[in-house]
Amino acid sequence: MYTFAAKTVQGFLRIVGGKLTVHQKEAVPTDTPFIVVCTHKSWYDVVCLGIALHPVPIHFMAKKELFRLSMINKLLTSLHVFPVDRENPGPSAIKIPLQLLKKQKVVGIFPSGTRSAEDDSLKQGAVRIASRAGVPIVPAVYVGPHRFRDLLKRKRRAVIFGEPIPVSKDKSVEEWNEILSQTFRTLEQ
Repeated sequence: MYTFAAKTVQGFLRIVGGKLTVHQKEAVPTDTPFIVVCTHKSWYDVVCLGIALHPVPIHFMAKKELFRLSMINKLLTSLHVFPVDRENPGPSAIKIPLQLLKKQKVVGIFPSGTRSAEDDSLKQGAVRIASRAGVPIVPAVYVGPHRFRDLLKRKRRAVIFGEPIPVSKDKSVEEWNEILSQTFRTLEQ
C-alpha cells in the first residue's frame, strides 16, 4: 500500500503542482537505519518527505487522535504510521520506534510535535530515541507551498536533506535540539 500511495500521490502532485525537487539525497544513509526529522508546517511536509525518500518507506509517528476513525486507522496503519499520545507519552512512544530501528527501518519524526509556521522549540523524542538506538538523525526541510491553491500555481517545491547527525551522549538533549534547529534554518535558506 505504501508504494502505491507514494506513486499515486506523487503523480497527482506532479500534475497539479509540478515536479518535486529533491536536494542532497546522496547524504541519506543507505546501509543503516536512521531517524529522519523534518520541519512541519503543513501536510505537504509529510507527503513530500515520503515521496523524496521513496522507495524507502518511512514509519511516521502521528498523534493518536488521527487514529480514532476505523477507516482512517486502517489507512494510516497500512501507510506505516503509528500513534503516539502527545499529551501523555508512555513507553510506547520510545518502544515502537526503537523496535522499528532494530528491524533496520526508517522512522520519521516531526520534532516540533505539531504543524507550526513558527520556529517552535523541538521536542526531545527524536534525540532520545536516536541516542538509545545508536542511529543517526537525518535532517530534512520542505520548501514550497503550504496551501492547495498555492500548489495549483505550480510554485517551486523541494525537499532538502542535510548530512546525518550522529547523536552521542557528550551533549545534552537541549544542545542536540539546538543543533537540529540551526540545521533546519540553514537548510531552509
